[in-house]
Amino acid sequence: MDRLQAMTVFVRVVETGSFTAAARQMGMGQPAVSKIVAGLEQQLGTQLLLRSTHGLTPTDTGQRYFERVARVIADANEADTLARNSLADLSGRLRVAAPTTFGRLQIIPRLGRFLSAHPRLEVDIELDDRRVDLVAEGIDVALRVGPLHESAVVARRLARGRRSVIATPAYLARGPTLISPKDLTHHQAILYTRGGTLRQTFRRGEESVDVTLGSRLRLSAAEGVRAAVLADLGLTVSADWMFLSELRTQAVVRCLRDWTLPAVDLWALLPAGRLTSARARAFMDFVTEIIQQVEAEQGAFD
Repeated sequence: MDRLQAMTVFVRVVETGSFTAAARQMGMGQPAVSKIVAGLEQQLGTQLLLRSTHGLTPTDTGQRYFERVARVIADANEADTLARNSLADLSGRLRVAAPTTFGRLQIIPRLGRFLSAHPRLEVDIELDDRRVDLVAEGIDVALRVGPLHESAVVARRLARGRRSVIATPAYLARGPTLISPKDLTHHQAILYTRGGTLRQTFRRGEESVDVTLGSRLRLSAAEGVRAAVLADLGLTVSADWMFLSELRTQAVVRCLRDWTLPAVDLWALLPAGRLTSARARAFMDFVTEIIQQVEAEQGAFD
């Protein structure tokens, strides 16, 4: 039996908790399964399983080996799927990381059609504004908004999101005049501390204006920025997609509409040095469809 087959047997033993159950699932004899695992332990020079009358449990080394080997087997299965060029029969588990607000507003409401298209697929979505470690956390694909700082990833830009100065009519009604970008220095800006900046560059045709906003309120989560704006606490410079429903109902408005701000990039990140799984490709295609839909309906992306 080759190395990959031995790994597969070991993974099945850990998952089922016994040689007998693993043998039954794989259509093999129990002695053969036990012999394969013993041979793997001998080849590696370490014990992978603790054997007792209560069953089998992996050692610490065995658990770490199991987690890595399970990923290797999943990648091998994905390679087979890619070779067959079949996205219609995806199965297994897809682990996704996405910024909380983008996931809540744009991904989750539309996720039903992705799940319906792939009924055998399990999806874990980590909603968090922090920059996750794809390899350490076993993430298949991560969505990232803004500039990239990682080097050990494969990055695919999915879209460029338009940005605007956003505020509620109530805040603007009681605030100072806001006619030109320079007027922003007299306003209270709500700052997103994970990637946001108080210095902004506005353009109108050939004209360019640099402005440093004043801020008393800084928040580490985009959800907090949304809540603060909707509570009339100030204005913010934001990607339009963060406030699409409120823009539609005019709960908030775009300010300085004849001026433009640099767009913000939306990226899909993949672990470097690993075959891109069919599951990850299908999810990236799904997000691209969402972006196209949002752009067609509400014009938030380029």
